[in-house]
Amino acid sequence: MRADQPLLRVAGLSVRFDTPDGEVRAVDCVDLVVDRGECVGLVGESGSGKSQLALALTGLLAANGRATGSVRLEGRELLGLPERELRAVRGRRIATVFQDPMTALAPHLTIGTQLVETIRAHATVDRATARTQARDWLERVRVPDAATRLRQYPHELSGGLRQRAMIAIALAAGPDLLVADEPTTALDVTIQAQVLRLIADLVQARGLTLMLISHDLGVIGALCRRIVVMYAGTVVEDAVATTLFDRPCHPYTRGLLAAVPDLARPDHRAQPIPGHIPNLLAPPSGCRFHPRCPLAVDRCAQEKPALREVEGRRVACHRAEEALA
Repeated sequence: MRADQPLLRVAGLSVRFDTPDGEVRAVDCVDLVVDRGECVGLVGESGSGKSQLALALTGLLAANGRATGSVRLEGRELLGLPERELRAVRGRRIATVFQDPMTALAPHLTIGTQLVETIRAHATVDRATARTQARDWLERVRVPDAATRLRQYPHELSGGLRQRAMIAIALAAGPDLLVADEPTTALDVTIQAQVLRLIADLVQARGLTLMLISHDLGVIGALCRRIVVMYAGTVVEDAVATTLFDRPCHPYTRGLLAAVPDLARPDHRAQPIPGHIPNLLAPPSGCRFHPRCPLAVDRCAQEKPALREVEGRRVACHRAEEALA
């Protein structure tokens, strides 16, 4: 890999789904760069395209979906790779922690079997060695009584233990990039904090590159140095976390932050963004946020804004300079 080459470069990525009602444009011409060792957060409302972008990286879209554009991992194009070659990328180069481990884990296989199969799919080791490594991985993700858990099925574990097992499976092959898609959504607040701390510790200890997907700005802010804000399948702002929280630019980013309750200020009232995310069967012309935007002018409805550099960030807004003034 060249020294100036990022780990992941996404260019012009679009994801479409054929449905009985027409074509759903879930991701629309997204550009994204992730450097090795970086922790990047993808944030936005449900339906903003975050998960579909992540699934497109390794060809895991639903059967009616298709991706166009470019996804390069250390310069190697992943879109269009044969399934056999993609299987070698999944787990070994890019691993995913899904938001619901109960549906992501195979219910008819023990945790040990699933870990052992993952390890042996990417390394030439015998079953006994793989089982020892599987137990070690459960211990690394702080699963108590790991030897017993290896023999248990997913339904026998609590939600927090299932998510830890999913993290162990994702990391067992030593991936370069970990994609964590809403990894704490199904957990209570206490377990959520434990899982986030675990991910942070593992990322730091192993030098992993992390892409964390969430609709929760608090979760993103706790782990990520850079934040990419998505709306209706498009990237609207890409900034260093401190910059984004201290001085958000895009009206949608401002709306997301204004909608977060401030527990330190009892008199503060969260302000929801008016309206709804658009129907992606027929998204709005121009800027997709313009029907909900307090700064929208005629140009916003007619011309799609380019993602451009504005005061140390990338933002897709015709009125970005005015918004920051």
